[in-house]
Amino acid sequence: MSIFKGVGVALVTPMTEDGINFDEYGRLLEHVIGGGADAVIVGGTTGEPATMTEEERVAMFRFAVKTVNRRVPVIIGKIGRAHV
Repeated sequence: MSIFKGVGVALVTPMTEDGINFDEYGRLLEHVIGGGADAVIVGGTTGEPATMTEEERVAMFRFAVKTVNRRVPVIIGKIGRAHV
């Protein structure tokens, strides 16, 4: 039996030259939740986390969890650095 049901939306992380654009990120989260997403997927499937610092990724995850406020599940990508 699957623990996942419905639609999980993989989000891009809006960026500026200075880092994460939290205003746009918040709007994006609200947009997909308002559109009926059953979960949001952050920091793992769209590629930009590979170019972000660990601190930026943690800030992105914390912001998403706080903004979503338990309305839908937040599925997060890997926080630590990859070891190759």
